Amino acid sequence: MNTHDRNILARSRVATRLPAQDLDRARRFYSEALGLDPVDERPGGLLYRCGGVDFVVFRSHGTSPGTFTQMAWEVDDIETVVSELKRRGVAFEDVDVPGFRTEDGIAEIEGNYPSKGARGERGAWFRDSEGNMLGIGEPVA
Repeated sequence: MNTHDRNILARSRVATRLPAQDLDRARRFYSEALGLDPVDERPGGLLYRCGGVDFVVFRSHGTSPGTFTQMAWEVDDIETVVSELKRRGVAFEDVDVPGFRTEDGIAEIEGNYPSKGARGERGAWFRDSEGNMLGIGEPVA
């Protein structure tokens, strides 16, 4: 591979794909709980756009393991977002492992990527109607 070809994906957009066994149920969850409506759709797929980035929820016979964060939103005020989502019925995960614990659904995470210019991050996790693990993060300056 020559150097010119090396950056071909770095110049490309990334789009997350999340599986759904019941697309109608997923549409209701994303609309009612998260306040998101698809910007486009096709048979078997719903296209969403947040902050100029696309993600797709697609009909799948497989199931998500829901054991890791599959997609996350970066927000400016995590308390407000978590509070609003809880009001809409979203259940946040409780985590209590050595060095990592949530309080009121939010964890303090030490360290962050140096390029983000933050010393840490605060995070919260929940599952969508299909078992996909989704996250909310706020960089700590």
